[in-house]
Amino acid sequence: MSIDEKIKNRYNRISSIYEIMDQMIKEKWRKDLLSRVSGKVLEVGIGTGANLFYYPANIHSLTGVDFSKGMLKHAIEKVSNEKFLFPIEIVEADIQDLPFKDCTFDSIVSTCVFCSVPDPIKGLKELRRVCKPTGKIYMLEHMRSENKFMGLAMDLMNPLTVRLWGANINRDTLRNIEMAELKIETNLPLMSSIFRELTVTPN
Repeated sequence: MSIDEKIKNRYNRISSIYEIMDQMIKEKWRKDLLSRVSGKVLEVGIGTGANLFYYPANIHSLTGVDFSKGMLKHAIEKVSNEKFLFPIEIVEADIQDLPFKDCTFDSIVSTCVFCSVPDPIKGLKELRRVCKPTGKIYMLEHMRSENKFMGLAMDLMNPLTVRLWGANINRDTLRNIEMAELKIETNLPLMSSIFRELTVTPN
């Protein structure tokens, strides 16, 4: 079984309890981040759809993608059971190989996604490809602590977190963004150096 399939299976397994785990993202952080999006929006790793209720009503449209059918089932239920003021399309897709044309989206959203993408640089390059040259990528991501001892502890714990639910807690996401030839416009620490709000541009 490939790494991709193993991670899919782990997220399918935890999909029914994922929103409990996802409470590590504070409501204020979601509101602040998503208040800035506009136009045609892509959310990668939409998961169970926890962000759906925080989008501005005046966006043009929202496309949400995830590679876990179990997670998408919950997102689709939310879309079916609630009234939203903008069209929503839910798509099963891999962030490492997005089924969209170049320069499609004005805004791209990622919340706690790049801890679990098997090849994060490849995934980030895909965001760069589908983002319009004038667009922005809005991210809430956790990553390896810059504190020497905390970072070491995260390295030691990482095999366990990957085995349990497929999430790496020691990714160097800032470096991965630079390796994908994206530009970090804003970098706001939310929980020391472990959790950050980022605004990234394709140029």
